[in-house]
Amino acid sequence: MSDPVPSPSNHVPGPAERLRIVLVGTQHPGNIGSAARAMKTMGLARLVLVAPEKAPSVESYALAAGADDVLAAATTCATLAEAVADCRLVLGCTARSRRVALEELLPRDAAARAVGEAGAGAEVALVFGRERTGLTNDELQLCHASVHIPANPDYSSLNLAAAVQVLSYELRLAVLAATAPAAAAADGDGAERREPPASHAEMEGFFAQLGDTLDAIDFHKGRAPESAMRKLRRLYLRAGLDSREVRILRGILADAQRMASLARKDD
Repeated sequence: MSDPVPSPSNHVPGPAERLRIVLVGTQHPGNIGSAARAMKTMGLARLVLVAPEKAPSVESYALAAGADDVLAAATTCATLAEAVADCRLVLGCTARSRRVALEELLPRDAAARAVGEAGAGAEVALVFGRERTGLTNDELQLCHASVHIPANPDYSSLNLAAAVQVLSYELRLAVLAATAPAAAAADGDGAERREPPASHAEMEGFFAQLGDTLDAIDFHKGRAPESAMRKLRRLYLRAGLDSREVRILRGILADAQRMASLARKDD
């Protein structure tokens, strides 16, 4: 297969190019192909596989029905954290509520948010779990919100590829409705531009340091830290921090840790 033609150096990626579909722990290679087909029909091309039970196969290409380029370009990661490390928005598609408290979005609302973030220059992932068991609580914890397809409650058995098709369709509608191209923002009235939105990896690094700092200052006073950290995660994720803001917050945390260390030495 020949290499893809390189994009011109002045090419500005559109929203669809910043959207990725992430399949976690897919059990049947055929479903990978069917998902690729669903994506291509709606103008999406970025497929990421996280620890699939079986690699794409002849069956995958047969069910892709011509979306061979999407399959061939698919990347494989060992963990979900790796697959979404550079993302500003991660939406987890789940069929039922879990103990992880996440904002729940309908597909249309999720697509509007995803395309809005992508149009602003952010990387966005829509994550789908295993055919039988979906996403684990730990995997959902890496998501900013969940997406629930309101299927018939008496028969809600939605195939993985069908779920990808529903979300891909809504993404397509949202992309077509986006009337303000990125170029318009670049040619604006000279208003100050924000730093790039903080990536998923930057936010996770901040949360790790925040947890360490709260321990260092004995914030929890013997209480389990998980509840407070879940609330703080939701608070900071809603804030939509950019990279510079995360650096400032991490600098504050570093100073707090240093002062806590000095206080311990003085005791």
